[in-house]
Amino acid sequence: MTIPTETDVLIVGGGPAGALLGVLLARRGINVLVAEKQTHLDRDFRGETLAAPSVVTLRKLGFGPAISEHGYLETSAVSMRMEGHEVFSVDYGRFSIGTLPIDIPQPALIGIFIDAARDLPGFTYAYSTSCTGLVEEDGVIRGAVLKQKDGSRVEVRARLVVGADGRFSKVRKEAGLDARVQAMERDFLSFKLPRPADWGDSAQLVVDRDKHLVVLPTFPDFLRIGHNLPKRGLGELRKAGFDAFRDGIAAIDPRLKPLLDDHLHSWDDTGFLEIFTAEVDQWARDGLILIGDASHTCTPILGQGVNLAIQDTVCVAPVIARALEKSGPGGSVAAGEFTEFVETRRKHKKRVTRFQRMQEVALAQRSPAKVLLRRLRFRALDRLPVKYAVFGKVINAPHPIDPVDLHVPQPKSPARPQPQEAL
Repeated sequence: MTIPTETDVLIVGGGPAGALLGVLLARRGINVLVAEKQTHLDRDFRGETLAAPSVVTLRKLGFGPAISEHGYLETSAVSMRMEGHEVFSVDYGRFSIGTLPIDIPQPALIGIFIDAARDLPGFTYAYSTSCTGLVEEDGVIRGAVLKQKDGSRVEVRARLVVGADGRFSKVRKEAGLDARVQAMERDFLSFKLPRPADWGDSAQLVVDRDKHLVVLPTFPDFLRIGHNLPKRGLGELRKAGFDAFRDGIAAIDPRLKPLLDDHLHSWDDTGFLEIFTAEVDQWARDGLILIGDASHTCTPILGQGVNLAIQDTVCVAPVIARALEKSGPGGSVAAGEFTEFVETRRKHKKRVTRFQRMQEVALAQRSPAKVLLRRLRFRALDRLPVKYAVFGKVINAPHPIDPVDLHVPQPKSPARPQPQEAL
């Protein structure tokens, strides 16, 4: 596969953030190469719930019809059950935003973004293409070395490299931008089960002392279950045997037992996720910017990863466009151009992380006295209207959209032939 060796912006990572940023920049006439190491989109993702502000944003940006055509599942509420008692609930319909969160598979969402940019001049989405190193000259990042499926390497020169390559970011490592990693006390196993017709459409947190399940209705007709386990406890869990694991899940939520018996048969039906946060003091260098989990990794609590990534994208797109224009033809983007973007996004991400850590501490309690106190606290919070203000600050942060991005151009003929495997 042939990919361009020069571009305005090289985005490493073709997930929701990278693909969306590519579309928004290409709409502005900026040449973009999105390098995605996976060979296709047909793979399983854990974070597929779009918060209401993300839904509003994507509709404003013109993706609403394609999302509706594919189909999605609205999530009406989130509730919490502790030791068999309903203690807390939030009705998403009570938020003033007027839109519910939705569940849509990430492969479909990424595909929608790629399709929207397919006919835009200067846009290339390259599968099976990974970053092996950065090109640096006089302290400025000038591009990256990319490895393709056949093992060949190509040096791509770019005025800006965007690291959108996730929680284990290669770009971040190669740029020498250190991350402060804080491991959570527990990790996660996840799996899917068929969703009964009468199950409902609310997200649920089911807690039994220091064990809990996150039960999420997903499109089109599944339940995604997340189960906590002690840090580095997967080996011990496996030693106890799969039947013991399955029985432990059923003990936390007996409603799931028939589904578990019929549809969960081996460890191959589960997926492991290490839980940690990673905070990066420096997100930008001359010629480089990090976004999404590469810049600040959150935990899966409240499913904020994809939503924070979308927020980063819509905020940074106009910053990149102005910086490229300012630097002139061929000029690299200075790190200082991202100062305001970094300060704004860091502030919100820290708020989300702080809330997640508080939740993790609460969920890890196991002594009878602390478990009882936890249940009483959540019941008290449930009776206070302030719960909507607290949740709103975390999950309903607005996405400031540049007016230019509201213009959805009509498809045009590509300025140059596109490689067969690059969309």
